[in-house]
Amino acid sequence: MALNSPRRSALSDQVITELRNQITSGEWPVGSRIPTEPELVEQLGVARNTVREAVRALAHNGLLDIRQGSGTYVIATSELAGVMHRRFAAADPRHVAELRSTLESSAARLAAERCTERDVKQLAALLDERERSWESGDAEAFVAADATLHLAIVNASHNDVLTELYADLGDLLRDWLRDDVGRELRPEGYMDHSRLIEAIRNGDADVAAAEAAGHAFTSCLGRTTT
Repeated sequence: MALNSPRRSALSDQVITELRNQITSGEWPVGSRIPTEPELVEQLGVARNTVREAVRALAHNGLLDIRQGSGTYVIATSELAGVMHRRFAAADPRHVAELRSTLESSAARLAAERCTERDVKQLAALLDERERSWESGDAEAFVAADATLHLAIVNASHNDVLTELYADLGDLLRDWLRDDVGRELRPEGYMDHSRLIEAIRNGDADVAAAEAAGHAFTSCLGRTTT
């Protein structure tokens, strides 16, 4: 559907909002290449300069990466996520692991105390998906499944601020996990998450927190010694 507005600035804002919605809704997931400039012009019914201005604005805000000769790619799902991705992309892996451990341990503790029956069913389903993706040998599928499970654990904490913060860090954590896993899944890299999910289901906050904290450091140690 074409976007209509009598003023150029308002039209640019509309296009920026439309493109951002494509990203935040998951229509254009992180890592994907967005439609070309001519395709966006046709889809939105606006001038090429307006599309170019909107894309540049989102690139400046850290959501898109314009790669000459290749296209434009989604690199973050929010402005804050983009800032965090740029700020911490080159951080010490151990420091990232410490942050991840702190957030996920706190979230797992709260999840064990607050999770609903619906949360438990979702976590069980996502754990199964994580296992299937590992068995498939598809490293990228495993990264996605593992990240989704951990985000669901944070969601089960029912702490909106913690969930939003973790989601904004999600792109950085996925990159870190992707580098850690590598292109091929190796048996020595497997970490069992069943005890973590069982502890949450049983309401055992101490065990849930300990399991979640341990995963990040075990993965970090494996990465820094290889």
